[in-house]
Amino acid sequence: MFLRFVTKSIHAYLDYPVALGLIAMPFLFGLGAENALAFWLSVATGVAAFALTVLTDHHLGVIRVLPYSLHLAVDGLVGIAFVVAPIVLGFAGLDFWYYTILGLTVLAVVGLHQPEDRPAAI
Repeated sequence: MFLRFVTKSIHAYLDYPVALGLIAMPFLFGLGAENALAFWLSVATGVAAFALTVLTDHHLGVIRVLPYSLHLAVDGLVGIAFVVAPIVLGFAGLDFWYYTILGLTVLAVVGLHQPEDRPAAI
């Protein structure tokens, strides 16, 4: 049996720091030295993730107009895009590893999501 412990509440608490991290990390790590897309992809995704979180129907959403299921689907697509982007866009070095590791992490969090209709499975 697969461990699924990331509840809607846990996910909500991760959303804002991750969005802000996506905006700040390109500056902190110096991403995009060889390809500006490596810098701006993270910043733009962070801004979009912040907006998505504000609009998501969970306890930390501010406006709560988007269903949480849509939020999870978007997160899954971002994870896939982050894994594929370094290959398609030709990122190298730190840019490559930043997106690959971040994409795999996002996919893991989405994959570890616990459906709301049942308790955590161990």
